Amino acid sequence: MVKSDKWIAKMAAAHAMIEPFAKEQIRQGISFGVSSYGYDFRISKQFKIFEPEEKGIIDPKNFAHVHFRDFEGEHCDIPPNSYVLAQSLEYFRIPRDVITICYGKSTYARCGVHVNVTPFEPEWEGFATLSIINGTKLPVRIYAGEGIGQILFLGADEPCDVSYADKKGKYQAQKEITVAKGKG
Repeated sequence: MVKSDKWIAKMAAAHAMIEPFAKEQIRQGISFGVSSYGYDFRISKQFKIFEPEEKGIIDPKNFAHVHFRDFEGEHCDIPPNSYVLAQSLEYFRIPRDVITICYGKSTYARCGVHVNVTPFEPEWEGFATLSIINGTKLPVRIYAGEGIGQILFLGADEPCDVSYADKKGKYQAQKEITVAKGKG
């Protein structure tokens, strides 16, 4: 069952599920905060801009940090047909009986920007690492501190047997933009 704005506000207050938490939709710039059945999250000022070497291959089992240039700013211009990694401004703590689905904001989608965020599994916590893809032939600007995606919270009838925390997931409690860790 999809969780409502009232449930999200209650869980955010009782369990620090989302920090910082905007209890209503903020419509300055690209909106963020609680929506009817989800939460529109923001991106921080930290980015990793993809800058591949001329030759080579991208291997998710053996991924190199050298493919990125660190950048901090109020906005980030994504090169044409490329991507950046970014970090959510919010820190999330997902309850054991909840999983999320994440989508990009329509404002960016209409500009050729795709946001890829995997589901937040039960008992996962941390700042989300986002892959933000520019599918156009021109640079695209994204804005720190403003909405980038929406999370829908799906509640289960009962808690899962094995949570992300139980299996000691490799991206648990990440505090910074985390590139692919490969095996494990």
